Amino acid sequence: MNPIMMALLLVVSLGVFAYSARRRWLLMTIGSTPGPDDIADPDRRMGLMMRLAFGQQRLRRYQPAGFAHMAIFFGFLVLLLRSLILFARGFTTDPDFGYWLFDHGSALGNVYGLIKDIYIVLVVVGALIFLYLRLVNKTKRMTQSSEAVGILVIIVVMMIADVLYDGAVTVQRAGGADITFSIWEPLGTLAALGVMQHVGESANTFLMHCGFWAHVVLVLLFLNMLPFTKHFHVITAIPNVYLADLKPAGKLRTIDDLEGRVEREETLGVRRIDQLGWKAILDLYSCTECGRCTDQCPANRTGKKLSPKQLTINLRNFLYQHEPLLIRQADNGDDKAAHRVDLVPAVIDEESLWACTTCGACETECPVLIGYVDTIVDLRRHLVMERGEYPAPLQEAYTGLEVTGSPYSVDASQRLEWAEGLDVPVRSEIENGDDLEVLLWVGCAPAADERSRNTARAVAQLLNAAGVKWAVLGPEEQCTGDVARRSGNEYLFQILAQANIEVLNGYGTKRILTICPHCFNTLKHEYPDFGGSYEVLHHTEYLARLVTEGRLKITQPVEDQSVVYHDSCYLGRYNDIYDSPRDLLRKVPGLTVLEANASRDRGMCCGAGGGQMFKEEEQGSERVNIARTEQLLATGAGTIATACPFCTRMLSDGLNEKERAEDVSQRDIAEILLEAVG
Repeated sequence: MNPIMMALLLVVSLGVFAYSARRRWLLMTIGSTPGPDDIADPDRRMGLMMRLAFGQQRLRRYQPAGFAHMAIFFGFLVLLLRSLILFARGFTTDPDFGYWLFDHGSALGNVYGLIKDIYIVLVVVGALIFLYLRLVNKTKRMTQSSEAVGILVIIVVMMIADVLYDGAVTVQRAGGADITFSIWEPLGTLAALGVMQHVGESANTFLMHCGFWAHVVLVLLFLNMLPFTKHFHVITAIPNVYLADLKPAGKLRTIDDLEGRVEREETLGVRRIDQLGWKAILDLYSCTECGRCTDQCPANRTGKKLSPKQLTINLRNFLYQHEPLLIRQADNGDDKAAHRVDLVPAVIDEESLWACTTCGACETECPVLIGYVDTIVDLRRHLVMERGEYPAPLQEAYTGLEVTGSPYSVDASQRLEWAEGLDVPVRSEIENGDDLEVLLWVGCAPAADERSRNTARAVAQLLNAAGVKWAVLGPEEQCTGDVARRSGNEYLFQILAQANIEVLNGYGTKRILTICPHCFNTLKHEYPDFGGSYEVLHHTEYLARLVTEGRLKITQPVEDQSVVYHDSCYLGRYNDIYDSPRDLLRKVPGLTVLEANASRDRGMCCGAGGGQMFKEEEQGSERVNIARTEQLLATGAGTIATACPFCTRMLSDGLNEKERAEDVSQRDIAEILLEAVG
């Protein structure tokens, strides 16, 4: 076409892109917070990448946007070769050149030509769907911006330019001879038959050049827009999925050498933008602004200010706004240039920050595996441990944890009151515990809450009925520290964790059975960082095992009734335990198990996690527990089953608020099973 023009375009555009990309890379090096501990395990990472990035698994959950994105994504992969071929043709006069393998008329060239045309159509359809969703439907979860619309228009024009070029080249190849439709070049021959052969030679040549240069220029323009728009995810999303933090979903990042950091007066948590880790910054680059995270966020769905998507956008905008200073810091290694603006409230206000229930719905829905919960908790850590700023009601929970080892301020002497009248062995009274099958971790709620007390009693009776050799710590048990850790008080959490581990290891504990999913998650995933490694089971898992083994026999059918199971976030999303609770319920004769529209990994939070149980809920249009109760009531079930003391309390309150407590019961699965065992 024009070698000089082509070379000039490539050198300038690729040079500008390299400059921009380098600056984005430098921004990733500023962070002081570590990223994933280990980026090994390539097999697992490749599996994630194939399933989520190339398989578009999570994107398919929203239609028709999922189809539209798949069409454009795979279209771009196919059409990348087309762009490379056109770049090469810019240096030659041969309109059939295709790097030899894909030359026009060759076997591979013909097959590729057909595939290319199919994907041109699919890309245009995908872009039109997105334009409809943005301009006509105005889908709420999507960020409405002229940038996004402009990119979609560029994509459509690029496809049209490609067809114009193919049609003009087809006419040129024919050299005045009749043109026939070709299955290998359907769009090109249709364009030639419909338009190009009727416009004359000079006009055809003009259109060929227009199509060619429009495609080339738009591709290079699009490339250089990427680092400055949300479409940077075109480059970063696949690496972001591959480099995802593979730690268990329910495990928060541990602050190592916490006491040493305090003595050295180092920042605890995240205060400034330069304290984000490289992976957190890569997350910012990879956000597509699709809004799936916010659409599933229970706080946002009930009118709170928190929006995971907006938090990501605000952090990214703040990062770009202060790019020169931050890059100067990275280049010079000059700590004096460290950015001094606090992210709270510059990027996110305290009301939004404290609305998070740490349910993980945002992370479960994100198609590119962006981490939100660690970032939110890190921001809370700075507020709590350095600035002493947190919702006033949390102080009561912190004081209770410090003084009694319970957020409910229940004294150690009251830890066994729930067991009155039951045969409950206490570990300290057992001389040789080698034959113990499980240590039951009761948790704090049964000593303070009547509903949770009934659950603990049911579990104890079932263990005895099955002949299980078990024990409890009784007064030696303290809170696992979940509430402290997720509300940002890492220091208090580590004190509690170390104290509990000392007791557990002192008894040589091997297997722990929990009633509370929050205790389950903390003991299983977070205590190993402090020397406490145990086999940890939730009571629904263990009871299901006892039934399967025949140690628990279901002999009493319950009165015909329907039941809907509410998935606990810390049992389901964080630990992928969805089936054992349902399997238990299905084994009970007379029970019909129903499913809420929002269930399993899309089940809505009860509203108690992340410290919310011990503070007032932020202002919104509705309380989270009420919204979830309404979803469960919509099934028409006569019983709402739970497997978490927090969920039990929140949904019981929801039934009372909706004045449905008389006709709809709320019970833990253990209570239902106890009735069936007789």
